[in-house]
Amino acid sequence: MTQTLETKSTAKSFGGVQGVYTHQSKVCACPMTFAVFVPPHKEGAKLPVLWYLSGLTCTHANVMEKGEYRRAAAEHGVIIVCPDTSPRGEGVADVQDNWKMGCGAGFYIDATQQPWAKNYQMYSYVTQELPTLIAAHFPADMSRQSIFGHSMGGHGALISALKNPGRYRSVSAFAPITHPMIADWSAPALTAYLGADQKAHRAWDTVALIEDDARVSEVLVDQGTADGFLKDGLKPELLQAACAKAGIPLTLRMQEGYDHSYFFISSFMADHIAWHAKRLKA
Repeated sequence: MTQTLETKSTAKSFGGVQGVYTHQSKVCACPMTFAVFVPPHKEGAKLPVLWYLSGLTCTHANVMEKGEYRRAAAEHGVIIVCPDTSPRGEGVADVQDNWKMGCGAGFYIDATQQPWAKNYQMYSYVTQELPTLIAAHFPADMSRQSIFGHSMGGHGALISALKNPGRYRSVSAFAPITHPMIADWSAPALTAYLGADQKAHRAWDTVALIEDDARVSEVLVDQGTADGFLKDGLKPELLQAACAKAGIPLTLRMQEGYDHSYFFISSFMADHIAWHAKRLKA
């Protein structure tokens, strides 16, 4: 039985439609909101899908409003799906004074510890439940999917591709958290969501997954050199070392003077969409 979607808003943009939708998520046990841009297309056509996962403190709206993806998505004929970053709402566990844990900080994992396990099932949401909805309600060719994201969402994109070999034709990231089990702004959340056993953390960590023989065909990463989180939170050199050892082709572009913001992301968004579109249409 197909889940019901509620349309919150639609707007015409670059000949396509930018929509925002909500539904009652079974996986996250709460209402969830997401954005979808459908580019102009011929009636009956099925289009490739590019997933964008956002970073800490974000909702679906940040990239929709600041990411500047619609022109490139319309040009290349690619659907862009932008999920929320965590469950939200009444009864959903949260830490009010900590932006690195709780609402806005789902880390795209499936929590096993209480009180988080009831709602924080973002990996299953992004890789299982939401794709089923997209397939049912939009002109999507689910045999052609790619994924990218920013920071926490870059981590989410990388682990989703590594844990689902063959599903995504390509994966890229803006300033991803590459080794969250040791990074200062992610390790506490992993411990809260998964428990203290580091073995459980490895299944949700890009560098660890690569060390444990997970593979993707190639990776594109853009990272700003003026990013305040570069040294303690992001650690692209660890991803570079892991990919080199595993034989995974990594294009790591250190972008001089760029920070961690959407000014950075929007500067290279069209590059990433073109890169994915080439692989989605190969």
